[in-house]
Amino acid sequence: MTGLIAPSATSMVPSATSMVQGATSMVQGATLMVQGTTSDAGKSTLVTALCRWVTRQGVRVVPFKPQNMALNSAVTADGGEIGRAQAVQAQAANLEPHTDMNPVLLKPNSDTGAQVIIHGRAVTTMNAVAYHDYKAIAMQAVLASHARLSAAYPVVMVEGAGSPAEINLRAGDIANMGFAEAVDCPVVLIADINRGGVFAHLVGTLELLSPSEQARVKGFIINRFRGDIALLQSGLDWLEARTGKPVIGVLPYVMDLHLEAEDGIDQRQTDKADQVLKVLVPVLPRISNHTDFDPLRLHPQVDLQFIGPGQTIPPADLIILPGSKSVRSDLAYLRANGWDRAITRHLRYGGKVLGICGGLQMLGEQVHDPLGLEGAPGSSAGLGLLAFDTQLEAEKQLRNVRGHLALENAAVSGYEIHAGVTTGPALENAAVQLDDGRCDGAQSVDGQIFGTYLHGLFESPAACSALLRWAGLQEVQEVDYHALRERDIERLADLVEKHLDTRLLRELCGL
Repeated sequence: MTGLIAPSATSMVPSATSMVQGATSMVQGATLMVQGTTSDAGKSTLVTALCRWVTRQGVRVVPFKPQNMALNSAVTADGGEIGRAQAVQAQAANLEPHTDMNPVLLKPNSDTGAQVIIHGRAVTTMNAVAYHDYKAIAMQAVLASHARLSAAYPVVMVEGAGSPAEINLRAGDIANMGFAEAVDCPVVLIADINRGGVFAHLVGTLELLSPSEQARVKGFIINRFRGDIALLQSGLDWLEARTGKPVIGVLPYVMDLHLEAEDGIDQRQTDKADQVLKVLVPVLPRISNHTDFDPLRLHPQVDLQFIGPGQTIPPADLIILPGSKSVRSDLAYLRANGWDRAITRHLRYGGKVLGICGGLQMLGEQVHDPLGLEGAPGSSAGLGLLAFDTQLEAEKQLRNVRGHLALENAAVSGYEIHAGVTTGPALENAAVQLDDGRCDGAQSVDGQIFGTYLHGLFESPAACSALLRWAGLQEVQEVDYHALRERDIERLADLVEKHLDTRLLRELCGL
């Protein structure tokens, strides 16, 4: 993490004492940590697989990530915010997401700033130097959460962040070996062979660790291997002889496996039908919760395209404005690429536009940020497509909700994560009626524009089908996204059984 802006209000930073209340010094459950040689080595996927594999043993297991940096997040059962990957891992463990599963979450809101979320609540924004000093306090939050989970579950399955060999980040580390040393847990190191240089990644990472850290690495897992394993065997033998540590197994490259991405946008498509709905999503610099679109990407009747910088928006049936961690700057970016004019032209020719969360705010007339929560204080003109204004406020709205769309009265469930409060006459024609009595979002009188604060609305089969019919698809095949995710979690557990040394894993998990 580099170049972040300084804290805006030190009074918002909780004390170490307040964050360790309720923590216990008696660690009861076993803890196993998965660290990677690089980002995207497969840590999140492996922890998900191991959570389901341990659950299959009839043992209660809980996922844990000390510190996460991601713009894909989820709302927890206790009303907080954690990384989206930990919510998926909770599903693998048959648990409801909880803030203790990811006690420190960093959400970049510009090239120079990140919001710091502790135990599910935003506390401040700070730069790298300030956060380096703050990590001692953040570590107390991490240890408090781990102590509570360890006291409640026989197994805590931990995911590291990035690589433990990032020398510039090792001082005061709370995300990798700093945490492992603090709780004295074993570590499994995973590397992605598909990147190339897998043996250099593993040996080099090990060499850059201290002797005590090297000792707690109990084995290696190689991920995303293609081809005949016999061709790899000589390398595995060399690796074990060179390091004195076992290769726990080699996981194959699986083309059609889907798990929600922690950060990078997954653009893989499933096989499509002859007649498809064309859906476009402009990729904004601070796009957030782009996992909203995974159900569309996997739908056999939807051709989903992400539009990048400098690209022209082609003809389509539906344009979706996604969530954003920095709405005003992303609005400026949208205009700089000419996408505002493309949206106007798209509507003139009868196309549909959907705005989600920050995308909803962009559809209005003004976005005000008087406190400078997402950048310099000020206001920006919205696209002016719906008659409302939005003002960003310090208190973030975090809730899981259920209700019905105005379209076909279709049942929908989702979650809200936003600092904006939206007001104006367009809201009288609401997009969603929530079960708690509130109305959400707005739709235009002509029916071409639909905006909502609800993330995850495409995960509800009835709501997804209703939205696709509204966008122009005549005969919609209903897809159960939760069933697809559950199927792939089961497939991951099968891969653990087939390709990894489960005897050693059971020992490391204290089973």
